[in-house]
Amino acid sequence: MKSSSENHKGTFALVLCLVFLTTLGSHVSPVGAADTPTAGALGPWQAAVLGLVEGVTEYLPVSSTGHLLVAGHLMGLAQYPAADSYSIVIQGGAILAVFGLYRRRVWQILQGLAGRDDDGRRLALNLWIAFLPAALLGLLFESAIKQHLFGLWPITAAWFVGGAAILAINGSGRNRWGGDGGLELETLVPRWAFLVGLAQCAALWPGVSRSLATILGGLLAGASMAAAVEFSFLLGLLTLGAATIYEALKEGHLIIATFGWTSPLLGFFSAFVSAWLSVRWLVVFLQRRGMALFGWYRMALATVVGAGLVLLGI
Repeated sequence: MKSSSENHKGTFALVLCLVFLTTLGSHVSPVGAADTPTAGALGPWQAAVLGLVEGVTEYLPVSSTGHLLVAGHLMGLAQYPAADSYSIVIQGGAILAVFGLYRRRVWQILQGLAGRDDDGRRLALNLWIAFLPAALLGLLFESAIKQHLFGLWPITAAWFVGGAAILAINGSGRNRWGGDGGLELETLVPRWAFLVGLAQCAALWPGVSRSLATILGGLLAGASMAAAVEFSFLLGLLTLGAATIYEALKEGHLIIATFGWTSPLLGFFSAFVSAWLSVRWLVVFLQRRGMALFGWYRMALATVVGAGLVLLGI
């Protein structure tokens, strides 16, 4: 148990150090002050750190988008129109990591779609039902979301609200953190999937965290922790995959023109490796300890970042 606790502390310490690493990265490999995008604007060190931030935080209930936007501001990348799209595209590395870790379940879904596995067919249907609400809202309100919510203050507020929600539900005793009760993945029904899909809509507010919204939604709708976590990860393959492909097709030319080919590929690879390790750790941690630690982390981070924004007059 001691070694497990040390692993938990060490991994979470890595998350707490991300903002420091990005600040260091911006000094080691500073971004030029050019007024127009220039290929190579993102150095290898910065690309690797952004990939690390993405991979570690994508499936933790802390919001990868929020961390990446803060990291981008610290690196001076906010001046580039392609910065937000870059952050979305490199999440493909994290998606690929989950695809590899859950390849047997993905194969079961494919078998279900081919009519060879009833459980796989039901799971595919539930994932599609859960995917649709956020996908439709995202397409309808994409411009408004980017204009009004992709900012440091909205993200800071979302961190705090999400942390408070975790702690409130944890204190209510309704969530069965780490328990064995609740529905399992094979017994979930379309109504449950729809409720999780509605919960995922909250993650359109950057800083909320898609993982947080779907895991909490799954738990409150009656699933076990194991089922809620696995369904959240599998749903991420659809939701994040669709967002990545859409953004790559829409803004890929601008990303390449601004950052070149090397930086996106390096960020993609860094995200893949860090997400593989992060997901393996998270599954075990949530089963044993629940989500309370992430609630405290989110509120502490919101307090620190908020104080920094006030001091800087932002």
